[in-house]
Amino acid sequence: MIASNHASFVDPPLVGIPLKRPLNFLARSTLFRFPGVGATLRSWQAVPVDREGGGGAGLKAILDRLLEGGAILLFPEGTRTRDGKLQPGRSGIGLAVIKSNAPVVPVRVFGTYEAFGRHLRFPQRHRITVKYGSPLLFAELRAEARICSKPRLKEIYQEVADEIMAAIARLEPCEDKMTFP
Repeated sequence: MIASNHASFVDPPLVGIPLKRPLNFLARSTLFRFPGVGATLRSWQAVPVDREGGGGAGLKAILDRLLEGGAILLFPEGTRTRDGKLQPGRSGIGLAVIKSNAPVVPVRVFGTYEAFGRHLRFPQRHRITVKYGSPLLFAELRAEARICSKPRLKEIYQEVADEIMAAIARLEPCEDKMTFP
């Protein structure tokens, strides 16, 4: 699993470009309704996610792709930032992490908010950096999740999300930079 902050529509391809294997990602199910966008998302094998609930199919798709040896990009914040700052992680990523055995690689993207954040109608020229962290394993929390109560399980999901966001926050820009567009 790759877990990244989310500031722009350009984050998924930028995070995936340097990887040596295909990367799947989640996309809001309503985006699949638009002919051009939907076709592109399907060609990228994006996993549609219903943000209004009923995410069982999305979770199953994530787990299936991981079991097949694939990599999947998740955005713990759940949506693009409105102000360019890191947002709190949502417990949904904790659920996906606990249900899988995959390590989680934290990633932080710098500059995409300024280049093409939700406040911009057109892309702007700006330096972009993508920084990858060390894998997180969550072995102890996964073991506890197998035997704990349901209230504790919900706490574990949020604890995982918080730990991932803390790892993302610790990442600093590196020297190698890409400029977009």
